[in-house]
Amino acid sequence: MIHVITAGNRSLYASELAQHHLIRHEIFVKERGWSALDRPDGRELDGYDTDETIYLLALDEGRVVGGHRLFPTTRPHMLSEVFPALVAQKVPSAPDVYEWSRFFIVRERRSGRTYLRLMAAVQQLCLEEGISSITAVIEMWWLPRFHEAGFVVHPLGLPQPVEGVATAAVMIEIREESLARVRQLGDLPASVLVRRGDSPPLVRRDGYRLPVQ
Repeated sequence: MIHVITAGNRSLYASELAQHHLIRHEIFVKERGWSALDRPDGRELDGYDTDETIYLLALDEGRVVGGHRLFPTTRPHMLSEVFPALVAQKVPSAPDVYEWSRFFIVRERRSGRTYLRLMAAVQQLCLEEGISSITAVIEMWWLPRFHEAGFVVHPLGLPQPVEGVATAAVMIEIREESLARVRQLGDLPASVLVRRGDSPPLVRRDGYRLPVQ
């Protein structure tokens, strides 16, 4: 299952969050070669790991096996501060638009269903929280994966090389149909999310709430 971690329940996940920063360093710095993110303490974190960050972590008996994060676009964020050149017009910014980043899965889980659970988690959480769309900076090989998962993706500009890899800024719609497609692909339950402590679902003004199973 995918655990929702916010400022309200972060104290319950101190060990898991520490693990996740070490794993991010292992994957993004050592495996992917993003040397600019290297730190002597062996953790990967940046200015978008704050109290406002929502983490979605895949846990297996307390072990972190995957995850990603969401950050409000109403604050300075990665697309607005680091990659604005990838956007042809204006960088999207609104209370119901979040930035999605740092998607990772540990090596031994990449051939299983963890990927689909994490994909379902972002759609489910955003539906529950009233987030209408998410922006992301992606390498182009992500596009066929998104299309297979039923994600509706809109380019925000033309792809450009970033460290030698074709990279683009995109906006992804949050849709019940996309969540249904991922559930079908992974034979997933009605809910893939776990909320502990002070992280209850927020009901949108239209009263929408996913069933919890």
